[in-house]
Amino acid sequence: MASFMAAHGAKTYAAMRIVVGFLYLWHGSQKLFGIPGGPQEMPDGLRYSAGPLELICGLLVMIGLQTRWAAFLASGTMAVAYWVGHGTQAVLPVQNGGELAALYCFVFLFIAARGAGIWSVEGEGMKG
Repeated sequence: MASFMAAHGAKTYAAMRIVVGFLYLWHGSQKLFGIPGGPQEMPDGLRYSAGPLELICGLLVMIGLQTRWAAFLASGTMAVAYWVGHGTQAVLPVQNGGELAALYCFVFLFIAARGAGIWSVEGEGMKG
């Protein structure tokens, strides 16, 4: 890491965890409630399985509660989303529209491995 950023590793990780969880919960909100942007066209099975997982796991990751489990579950959900929804259409994510699913999958896997960190309910509180 660049030396000027070395002292800010915990803070930047916490900011990433919070923002990723925040963005992810809105995918669930959109599937379940049509907020924001109105309802999406999708099968009810997907709406009522992925929607709650995205909303709840996103919220838990964002606030840093049961972070490892929530992030691991979100990572698996995104792996399934990638392979079922995109991976059968083309080889590369840039070709099949699955870049966001692939990125979420690996960011959540990283969060699951690293844990909540600072600025979280279960971590080191608001220190840092």
